[in-house]
Amino acid sequence: MRFISQTSLDGVTQRLFTLGEVPGVLWTPEGAHEPRPLILMGHGGGQHKTAPGVVARARRFVTEGGFAVVALDAPDHGDRPKTEEFARIAADLRGGMAAGEDVTARLGAMHAHLSGRAVPEWRAVLTAVQELDDVGAGPVGYWGMSMGCGLGIPFVAAEPRVRAAVLGLLGAHGLTGSAALVTVPVRFLLQWDDDLVPRAEGLALFDALASADKTLHANPGGHGEIPESETGSALRFFARHLG
Repeated sequence: MRFISQTSLDGVTQRLFTLGEVPGVLWTPEGAHEPRPLILMGHGGGQHKTAPGVVARARRFVTEGGFAVVALDAPDHGDRPKTEEFARIAADLRGGMAAGEDVTARLGAMHAHLSGRAVPEWRAVLTAVQELDDVGAGPVGYWGMSMGCGLGIPFVAAEPRVRAAVLGLLGAHGLTGSAALVTVPVRFLLQWDDDLVPRAEGLALFDALASADKTLHANPGGHGEIPESETGSALRFFARHLG
């Protein structure tokens, strides 16, 4: 792991890093030296590791919960090179959305294409970050909506170090097998009027999760309209399960 830059603002230290070819960012309380619970945060499709919503949520997790937070640029996103195959898949998805078609299958195909690289990358970064003095090998949580959920479910299913997850804004297409392997506590968010993911698909994904401790939280509004109150609820959820 190679750190590129470090800045501190309002009690939060942000460090940009690379691990091999994977760019990421780590947020910790300013001046922290002792281990703490870690939250891994997956961004949505077309976004990146320092998108405004990602940064705002990470800062709240650090300042209000005392957590360390890591975000990565997903394959073909942010500072990473775009492959021709991904460009083709993304163009097909955008075309279906513009035509008002059900793009659930296209979303599933895109996430399946990316998760083969994303899952081992997340596992490698988790190992590297846990070697830092101000993170340590403590409990780990995962937060990811939309594409962050599509890549997060296979990751949580494969990674025993993750103890709790906040997921949502996605349907079951292509994910039922991985969801059946997720047994940690889950808080699942669903937008009741989602214009991208049909409500029935979101409910089917929640149903497919094998967790005995799972709760469904539905809010009115479209795909990108999660109320800010859900960040506070996620904080309390992670505090309960990660300590």
